[in-house]
Amino acid sequence: MAYRFVRAQPLRQRLPELRERIESGEIEQMEPFGQAMMKALQNARFDPETGEAVWIEEDYCTPPLAMERAEVLDEYFEGISIVDENVDEADGWERIENLPGLWDQILDTA
Repeated sequence: MAYRFVRAQPLRQRLPELRERIESGEIEQMEPFGQAMMKALQNARFDPETGEAVWIEEDYCTPPLAMERAEVLDEYFEGISIVDENVDEADGWERIENLPGLWDQILDTA
């Protein structure tokens, strides 16, 4: 499986809408990437040093996250970058586990 370590600047004013789309199940139902994207975004972290959202996402697109960006991510994030195109999923999440949750940080200040 291919996992990507992702960093992106959240568009804070848009994230409540994204959260609603996640909670309603809309994101999860998107084929073929919905379940992986939902898991990644639900568990996304916030890097207070850079103000970026960070997450690990299962992805098989070339270029990375092509479908996800076109359908969802570009509406809610800018400056999306793939820090590591082939990260071990567990190791990737471990690298960011001490960061605060994205939703706890962003929704409180949106």
